[in-house]
Amino acid sequence: MPRLSVWMVRAALLHLGFGFFLGGLILWQKGPGGIPGAWQWLPVHIHMVLMGWTVQLAFGVAYWILPRFAQREAEQGRVEQLRGREGLAWASFVLFNASTLTALAAPLGWAWALPISGILAALAGFAFVLHAWPRVKPFMA
Repeated sequence: MPRLSVWMVRAALLHLGFGFFLGGLILWQKGPGGIPGAWQWLPVHIHMVLMGWTVQLAFGVAYWILPRFAQREAEQGRVEQLRGREGLAWASFVLFNASTLTALAAPLGWAWALPISGILAALAGFAFVLHAWPRVKPFMA
């Protein structure tokens, strides 16, 4: 598995764990002795589980699985296959995680955190699409 896929899958698992933790705190609010103000973390919980876990896991697996067509010489005479514009895929990883960290500021009173987080997530998705587009080719018999 390529290094970027490993980082994306691990980050997705961290988002899943933290998103479920926030979801548990929000559900605890419904019971007696709950945490006041836990519902303000709902948008962060949704963002963590939807974007941080689901989308980032899908992108990590797609980066690993999509076909590779170009080759380059690697060290010691090995030939390795290129995975397209890797810089865009790394940018997508950084933007997704920056998006999630920005969303964490919303319940703390920063009103623009969620819109900025959404813009960063959209840029991350766009960067990954630009990366993956040339790797999607029709099957030739």
